[in-house]
Amino acid sequence: MALIVQKFGGTSVSSTERIKNVARRVARWKAQGHDIIVVPSAMSGETNRLIGLAKEISSSPDPRELDVIASTGEQVTIALLAMALHEAGLKAKSYTGAQVRVLTDSTFTKARILQIDDKRIREDLGEGNVVVVAGFQGADERGNITTLGRGGSDTSAVALAAALKADECQIYTDVDGVYTTDPRVVPEARKLDTITFEEMLEMASLGSKVLQIRSVEFAGKYKVKLRVLSSFQDEGEGTLITVEENKQMEQPIISGIAFNRDEAKLTVLGVPDRPGIAYQILGPIAEANIDVDMIIQNVGHDGTTDFSFTVNRGDFNKALMVLETVKGHVGAREIVGDNKTCKVSAVGVGMRSHPGVASQMFRTLAGEGINIQMISTSEIKISVVIDEKYLELAVRVLHKTFGLDQAA
Repeated sequence: MALIVQKFGGTSVSSTERIKNVARRVARWKAQGHDIIVVPSAMSGETNRLIGLAKEISSSPDPRELDVIASTGEQVTIALLAMALHEAGLKAKSYTGAQVRVLTDSTFTKARILQIDDKRIREDLGEGNVVVVAGFQGADERGNITTLGRGGSDTSAVALAAALKADECQIYTDVDGVYTTDPRVVPEARKLDTITFEEMLEMASLGSKVLQIRSVEFAGKYKVKLRVLSSFQDEGEGTLITVEENKQMEQPIISGIAFNRDEAKLTVLGVPDRPGIAYQILGPIAEANIDVDMIIQNVGHDGTTDFSFTVNRGDFNKALMVLETVKGHVGAREIVGDNKTCKVSAVGVGMRSHPGVASQMFRTLAGEGINIQMISTSEIKISVVIDEKYLELAVRVLHKTFGLDQAA
């Protein structure tokens, strides 16, 4: 018998019929003798609808009141799911985050979990109940309702699994696991049986939308075993995300090819090559709450240098405006931008023991006439910025070059 936390996303509970399907799935696990905690999201589209209502009242709603309204989506789902479990013949109790209690800080709309009181949950599990806890929410020390931000239900589930020392946290979604790349781009993409937290963190940060990056960080920190499964398929082991690396002798060098379409590149041309110039450029960008990804400063020539960096495409125009305001202050010759770029990355812990991955990647792209504009590396990742029109070609050829289309 194991203690299992199961999280179901919005598409999994998007109708009463699908909520009944979730109840049937939970009942099968319960019949095997497991203790089950279920963390459902709001019904698909519901959170957007609630926030939309708030925006109809006020163009900039008070964050505290926004959390009050946004948290009700999950409250509806937990009650409906508890009812469905009762209809399936199971004992079940539902709780909001505040009732549990999931204690958070007071940063409304993007709170962080500080502590979880597991006493009530353990008592209910001991009495044979399936415990249904609202994801995405908690309460601060003054009793104010808080929400954790987008994807917060994943974080709620992982935090509960960590607090209760669960054997596994299962994330049910509309895909049946983590793939070597997006199957919509490369039909030959394979589902991975296992992947390390390090690799999953890189994949999530580089554009893979299977798991919310904050939940992967949380799981890695507290060593919670995560498993990604499909809500719509009954068979299959999904993908296990674990601390342990695969010890097989034939471990692949690269585990996956990740990509992000939402990249934009900005270059400050002809700035003085002197200490502090990077701060003078990026300081105002940070103050404008714009996240910078890749950064390159060219070798100085004749006392000047060029400084390039990437931002999310949605921040491109804002970043351009900020740079225009600092152009004269830093003594730049010109500001140029390109919002038609993308990032493609090869990820794998096998890189640590296999030199030559970068050269193989660059040779493959060169063979297809794809120009690399920027390069970033870590111990288990190589990322390149290229023209957006080459994204799908780059992903396909790299996927094949590193043998990811071959059965393990």
